[in-house]
Amino acid sequence: MILCLVACSALAGFDTAPAQAALQRLLPRHQAQLTLVALDGQGGDRYEISGTAGHIVVAGTSPATLLAGVETYLEQVTHTSFGWPGDSVDRLPATLPAPTSSISRTAKVPDRFALNDVDDGYADAYLDWHRWEHKLDLLALHGINEVFMPIGTEEVYRRTFREFGYDDAQIRAWIPAAGHQPWWLLQNMSAFGGPMSPAQFERRTELAKKIVARLRELGMTAVMPGYYGTVPSGFKERHAGVSVVSQGEWVGFKRPDWLDPRDPMYGRVAAAFYRHQRELFGDSTMYKMDLLHEGGRAGDVSVGEAARQVMQALQAAHPDARWVILGWQHNPPTAVIDAVDARRLLIVDGLSDRYDGLDRERDWHGVPYAFGAISNFGGHTTLGANAGIWLSRFPEWHDKQGSALRGIAYMPEGSGTDPAAFALFTALAWQALPAEPAPWFVDYATYRYGGPDAHASAAWRMLATTAYAMPSNDWSEPQDSLFNARPDLAVRTAASWSPESMRYDAGRFGHAVCELLKVTPALRHTSAYHYDLVDVTRQALANQARLLLPRIGEAYASKDVPRFHALATQWMDDMGMLDRLLASEPHFLLGNWLSNARRAARSDAEAAQLEYDQRSIITSWGDRSGADRGGLHDYANRELSGLVSGLYAPRWQRYFDSLAQAMASGSPPAPIDWFAMEQAWAHSRDVQRTTPQGDAWQLANDVAAKLELCPRSGPSAADLP
Repeated sequence: MILCLVACSALAGFDTAPAQAALQRLLPRHQAQLTLVALDGQGGDRYEISGTAGHIVVAGTSPATLLAGVETYLEQVTHTSFGWPGDSVDRLPATLPAPTSSISRTAKVPDRFALNDVDDGYADAYLDWHRWEHKLDLLALHGINEVFMPIGTEEVYRRTFREFGYDDAQIRAWIPAAGHQPWWLLQNMSAFGGPMSPAQFERRTELAKKIVARLRELGMTAVMPGYYGTVPSGFKERHAGVSVVSQGEWVGFKRPDWLDPRDPMYGRVAAAFYRHQRELFGDSTMYKMDLLHEGGRAGDVSVGEAARQVMQALQAAHPDARWVILGWQHNPPTAVIDAVDARRLLIVDGLSDRYDGLDRERDWHGVPYAFGAISNFGGHTTLGANAGIWLSRFPEWHDKQGSALRGIAYMPEGSGTDPAAFALFTALAWQALPAEPAPWFVDYATYRYGGPDAHASAAWRMLATTAYAMPSNDWSEPQDSLFNARPDLAVRTAASWSPESMRYDAGRFGHAVCELLKVTPALRHTSAYHYDLVDVTRQALANQARLLLPRIGEAYASKDVPRFHALATQWMDDMGMLDRLLASEPHFLLGNWLSNARRAARSDAEAAQLEYDQRSIITSWGDRSGADRGGLHDYANRELSGLVSGLYAPRWQRYFDSLAQAMASGSPPAPIDWFAMEQAWAHSRDVQRTTPQGDAWQLANDVAAKLELCPRSGPSAADLP
């Protein structure tokens, strides 16, 4: 058997060493017990698992597919897993057990795409190579084979436009700081938080080279930004007679201009762009571009002819490359998809689970597309997804006659916040799944924590029927936290474009906290359990705020001063409890959100600039026009220890104080300039904790007791650790 596999490996034509190196990083104590064998890729990506105790054989069609096979072995045989975030592999036995029978899986779809255009901004634009390396390992473990990779494109633009009349300082002034660059690449805005220093361009370019090289080693595709016509200000003045279309505004920001792709100058700029991109990062087979994104103006330009020119420039630089387009709002326009060769297009749909009555073959005229979901906007910490819709709709769309579905697209705006959603969505591409969420989540609980446990199963069954069973035809994400909102007694959402009410039964959700608290102590020491306990408890506390705020409003309206004071105090106490709970888990620390930016800086002044980039994007987002008139404030709200205590709680305290003063004086509350308060916090430099503190189990138990989530008095003495 082994001799045959070795021979087949030689014929398959790829090196398994990159996958073996990943196992050395991920499973250093066990990687020697795993033999990786290459299979040929005829018939699509697949993997096979077999072997004996202490000698597990995983065969697959690429290094990344081998890692997907390893993850399946861990889940199905050892009942452990790698999540994003949290894992349970420290519960692996010294000798890896053999599967009771061989396991084989073949990918249902060839395109398994991951990462949103804005992920680099909302998930942390300052990750170093070590953290990116782990991110790529996790994507490979879960069967992804195409990854959007925009990092370093700023250097491509920098080199390109120095050929077209701009000096280095002018180009750098046009390009935003790293955290805001995704929206510049989308042609929504420019300049904010910049200019980046030459050292930052160099740092990100070298990081991008490593990311692209690793993706190639693993047999994955780096999906790079293409060039569709964005130009810096003053381009028309530098090139007399050139056709440039002003793009107006995007939620309070002036958009960069658009070079008409029909103009001969477009071909020259595109050729330079792709030449510099190739010199820096080599070639790819997939390039992502979205014409006229979120309200862009075509002017007198024929959109179809523009699309033909964009595709022509792409094909001239990269023959047979595919143009990847986001399915979002009215994108892509019919004129675009009808103008070019459909075989060279892939639409990654961001709305597959959001609306009912969709027919993507009709909408997109048979263009190949990937079933996609955006279950998290702005990197919200809110837990949940329309998972039941995924389970029913994906097979329905995949199996119907004439289906153009050829992939999945995992595209939360901020990745790494909902490990269950990540695990389930990526599983769609590899295995037959139950029609309802509960059975899958019960199995998930077993390998998430490293073994079976009745309380863990019960907890995830409750979560499966609440936060992960939200309906379509409205939203693709759950409600956000009112603790994170600009204060107002009538506020119903923190972000301008989030659900205004609960999307599931909060009471039933809260019972999941009680069940997690009762999980056997033997399973409580994994990072997966620790993260989930804090996350689910945090969510239960945030849900409670939606019940408490109307009561505060009623007390204020009736001028019941003692009741108003008592309820406002309860609100502030809950926020204090929330911050202490968050402080017990490293993924919920503001200090860790800021630390990568600080480490990337080459001077104290640059550290202040980069930290402001990080602080602003999760609060005011941009300048006053974008925050207030454009509604971007708190778009990327999230519950982090240090953010709750440093900004959210002081905002609410100031607001309650103004209401109390108004009741005492009989006059209207004094207006508060929230933007000024947010900007002062965003520019602050206070040092934030990067290591957790407190006992998460006890803190979660305290929350459960205060909210009266559990029957009787909560976990019994026998359940105490």
